[in-house]
Amino acid sequence: MPRRTATMLASTLMLFALLCAGVFMKAPYSEMSPGPTVNTLGDSHGEPVLNISGHKTYPTTGHLNMTTVRVTGADYDMNLLEAVYGWAAGDNIVVPHENLYPDGKTEQESTQENAEEFSQSQESAKVAALKQLGIPVAARVIVASVVKGSPSEGKLHAGDVIKAVDGTPVNAPEDVAKLVTKHKPGEPVEFTIVPAAEAAEAEKAHREPTGTTKVSIIAGKAEGDGHAVVGIRAGTDHTFPFTIDIKLADVGGPSAGLMFALGIVDKLTPENLTGGKFIAGTGTIDDAGKVGPIGGIQMKTIGARQAGAQYFLTPAENCAAAAGDVPDGLTLVKVSTIDDAVKALEKISKGDTAGLTQCAKS
Repeated sequence: MPRRTATMLASTLMLFALLCAGVFMKAPYSEMSPGPTVNTLGDSHGEPVLNISGHKTYPTTGHLNMTTVRVTGADYDMNLLEAVYGWAAGDNIVVPHENLYPDGKTEQESTQENAEEFSQSQESAKVAALKQLGIPVAARVIVASVVKGSPSEGKLHAGDVIKAVDGTPVNAPEDVAKLVTKHKPGEPVEFTIVPAAEAAEAEKAHREPTGTTKVSIIAGKAEGDGHAVVGIRAGTDHTFPFTIDIKLADVGGPSAGLMFALGIVDKLTPENLTGGKFIAGTGTIDDAGKVGPIGGIQMKTIGARQAGAQYFLTPAENCAAAAGDVPDGLTLVKVSTIDDAVKALEKISKGDTAGLTQCAKS
């Protein structure tokens, strides 16, 4: 066999061996890519994303799109070839698997956590939007969850409204822990509650829950410092003065909070906040209207621009990363609160974009 032919054959065999190794060799990575965007002012799967009843609403135009990121599943085993292709693809990002699924979370655990965060983001979006409009929202402390096997199991339930502990009124979730830890393990702790069923009925009727009952729980002992515990996590729930339904399937996590809140504000405001412009964005939001950072910012800006967005509302803490690679034709607007975002929308709708606070590279 001629030397040249032998060399080509050896090279071909080596290339084949490397390709086989790339296919079968697993890489501890996951892939992120731009996901779909949804207009919070419009419909999704034939239903309005935001449905408000019991209060006057106003026509809206333009777009206030929430953005998403596609990620490979927790159980997906990426091979070396796929990792290399992902690194080379312009619109994709390959990241360590543990960045997306820390502590070895399963697909089911991750989905459940995302669903819970999504639900909480909707609640906070409603609260922040109504506060922005000066509409009062009543808050109450509730049992958010009960630890299995704890002293509270079977006595307290998720959704119970906590009115007082040992006769002392509670006004915030942290008040519950402070009052419980005044006890020693083995001592009774008396909770004054409104049962979850009554609270749910009251919420549907947009009224404060009534009909209290008292429940005595023998405090347990915490691991570590041995302080008294009853085995619940306290949280906050709200009574809204009218109905706001947010419906969006196949989406999880907290990052749509800001755009949901802005959609609610726009529907409840006589003025058209967008001026017919195509605006997208992202960001978590809390009850006070503070906008927080999210993951996958560059994927979201790409997805937004591909959908047609001209402006992108960007959490302040994500600005530097987003500004590192801005899609052509997209203006990144820096926001820290819902008030920042509303003021930015007013400028965009009027064409007064010179005064926008834009993201800059660090």
